[in-house]
Amino acid sequence: MIYVVATLTIKPETRAEFIAAATACIEGTRKEHGNIAYDLHESVTDPTRMVFVEQWDNAEALVPHRATEHMKTFGRVAVKCMAAPPKIEIITPEKVDVR
Repeated sequence: MIYVVATLTIKPETRAEFIAAATACIEGTRKEHGNIAYDLHESVTDPTRMVFVEQWDNAEALVPHRATEHMKTFGRVAVKCMAAPPKIEIITPEKVDVR
């Protein structure tokens, strides 16, 4: 089992657009083979900070996830909304890989 924690900082004026796109992506992702959990959390101290916490059966399940239409659609919106590059942490029993 692996976890993915993706932290994104968005432009304040894009918050509603980002959340709408994320909600659609979450719905599609939760139906994917290998997905155990996929949730979006908003910072209680910084309304521009959004954190996805994902749980997957294994790293192999992430490969088709990146190619899904709902992920591509979300990516097109997210890139316009982000104020900084995302921080992605992939957590396995062996290590934490930060991208």
